[in-house]
This record gives sequence, structure tokens and C-alpha cells, in this order.
Amino acid sequence: MGVFRFKRFEVRNELSAMKVNTDGVLLGAAATLDISDRRILDVGTGTGTIALMLAQRYDDMCPAAMPEITGIDIDAPSATEASANFAGSPWAGSLFCIHTSLQDMMPDDKFDLIVSNPPYFEKDLQAPESRRNTARHGDSTLSYEDIISFASKNLTTSGRLSLILPSDRRSELVRKAAEYGLQPFRALSIKTGASKPVTRSIIELARTAENAKEEELVMTEKGRNTSRYLSLVSDFYLFTD
Repeated sequence: MGVFRFKRFEVRNELSAMKVNTDGVLLGAAATLDISDRRILDVGTGTGTIALMLAQRYDDMCPAAMPEITGIDIDAPSATEASANFAGSPWAGSLFCIHTSLQDMMPDDKFDLIVSNPPYFEKDLQAPESRRNTARHGDSTLSYEDIISFASKNLTTSGRLSLILPSDRRSELVRKAAEYGLQPFRALSIKTGASKPVTRSIIELARTAENAKEEELVMTEKGRNTSRYLSLVSDFYLFTD
């Protein structure tokens, strides 16, 4: 797939170790935004899709006050492709990509929002292609604890960390986050079908979390996209249902 076309931007999808995927689109569409956000970090940006979706959402909210959105990726071709996708978008002046690992990043200021569709196959058999392994596996490159630890040090007082992960890793993530002083203020459980089990969770963390929200998203029902799913992604996808 050379180019993936969204409604307001295009994503070149040739060099990145991980391609445009549903998990990333769901996080980009569902992450909690605040009009006062000034600095945002997308960890493991890949093609840059999540960062681009956030830029579009902020443009819709308040085009005169776009935040600075930085994507980072340890994979050089991915960072190159994300940079090109950013440069070709309507928000080129607000989007930046750095080829670096999270562990080596030394930000000069704190972030209001950190997002990531992180590697989540730490305990599974690794794929044979090494670059895709790096994007998918967290043992030697990036773990949940790496992201949580970084966020605990580099989020503003009211900052947020938003992650999408397999549902069976949720409890582990929440326990680890608590060790670093972060609490879930929102959890979105995702099912591919009404009769299917929850397979993904978007977990959003902050330093304080009063009245935490539990939500559920069913993507399809009776072979059709649900109205809630369509409402979530309709500003981005070209399809209609």
C-alpha cells in the first residue's frame, strides 16, 4: 500500500516498519484533547498517522492555537516517512519528527499530552523481519514501563498519557502506572463485534483521576459498522456505511 488517503491528508505507507493500522486510527480519533494543550508527543510515530489525526482535530477545535506535535521513532526509515507525511500535510508548521529512541530523548520542556500505540507482543513469538520486530516487540526497545516512566517525569501537572493496548494487558499497565503516580481517568474497551470479547483498550492516565470513565466501543454489528464507530472515525476515513 503506497499511499493511504484520509479525508484531509495522505499518508505514505511504504518505508515505515508498521503500516497504517486500526489501533493507531482508534487512538488518534479517541484520545482526550484539551484546547489548552501546547506540546504533544507521539511515541513510536511510524507513518505519523496518529500525530496527523491529532493535528486535524486541533485544527477543527481552534485553528488559531495549534499545539506543537512531535513524533519520535527509533526506526530511521519510519522517521523519514513520517517527516515527509508531516511536510505534505496542511499542518506542516506544527508537526515535527525526530529519529530517536524514547530513552535517548531529552525534551527541553514538558508535554501536555503523550500518546502511543506501543509494541505489545513482548511475550509472543517474534516476527522474522527485524524492523517489524522492533515496531511490534517491547523487550529490547520500548516497554510500557519505559513510556510510563518517561511520562511521569515529562508531563505537565495536568498532562495526560493515552495508550492503546491489548485488553489482557490493561491490569498490568494500570498497576505499573500507579507505581509512577499515574491513575486512569478514562478507559475505552473496544470490541470488533457486539458478540465478541473486548480485544483492545484505550487507557488514559493522569496524575489525578476523579470520576474515572468506563466506556465501550463496538465497531460492527450485524455485519455493518456501528453508528458510534462511524461517528468516531467519519472525519478521517473516506468510506461511508
